[in-house]
Amino acid sequence: MNIGIVEKRCKEIRKQVFLQAYAAGGAHMGAAFSVTDILGTLYFGEVLRYRPEQPDWEERDKLILSKGHAGVALYAALALAGYFDAGELKTFCQPGSRLGGHPKIGEVPGVEASTGALGHGLSFGIGIAYANKVDGRKSHTYVILGDGECQEGSIWEGALSAPTLGLDNLTVIVDHNKMQAMDELETIVRMKPFADKWKAFGWNVVEIDGHNHAEIRQASLIRCENVPTLVIAHTVKGKGVSFMENVPIWHYRMPNEEELPVLFHDLGFTQEEQRELLLNNN
Repeated sequence: MNIGIVEKRCKEIRKQVFLQAYAAGGAHMGAAFSVTDILGTLYFGEVLRYRPEQPDWEERDKLILSKGHAGVALYAALALAGYFDAGELKTFCQPGSRLGGHPKIGEVPGVEASTGALGHGLSFGIGIAYANKVDGRKSHTYVILGDGECQEGSIWEGALSAPTLGLDNLTVIVDHNKMQAMDELETIVRMKPFADKWKAFGWNVVEIDGHNHAEIRQASLIRCENVPTLVIAHTVKGKGVSFMENVPIWHYRMPNEEELPVLFHDLGFTQEEQRELLLNNN
């Protein structure tokens, strides 16, 4: 893995997340920023096997972003990976655009499941992984869950099923930013001891820094015979923008005139990029 390339791509994903939100007038930036390093490592850190020019390649690895409200980050990663022209990102949530607020399969190349109604992505992933195992395909399935999403009963039904089916071709990554909507996760529903719950269900559990690209890659490539892997990626909601980090209101909010210069600095926008963006918005 070329760390420099992954870091560069993650910075670009974060910029594109903001640009999509800015064009649309809103997006779930906090959730998108916390999952950016995970997506960037999977797509550009030599983890996922995929062919943008052949999106339906049967032997491809499949990634399901179950926390679909962070779809802006997935769209940015897919565009940078070559699935479609990055210029299309500007149409996010615009009338007639295929880039909706939540990813939809069959419309956006590279999207493997329609998500947004939380709690369903794991079941989709289990079905795909089981089919691949039965068919003898080498394809690996990745599912990214939000930690708040793990309060859904369907998640725990899936958690019971995957080890029973011996799905060693399934890796689930939990974006554990410890925030849920407009509050802290543990304030809404107590999830601790989180790792022990998954272990008790028969999963191989690994905990990592969800912003460390080397750790993400290493954990994503772990394989245990007949046992699925659960990666708890400790992340920061709003990661990359100083005033957004771990602040609940940034679940869904746009920066004001005083906050914009800080965001531009934190995300690495050049003076020319800033002028062009503000000019086009007036």
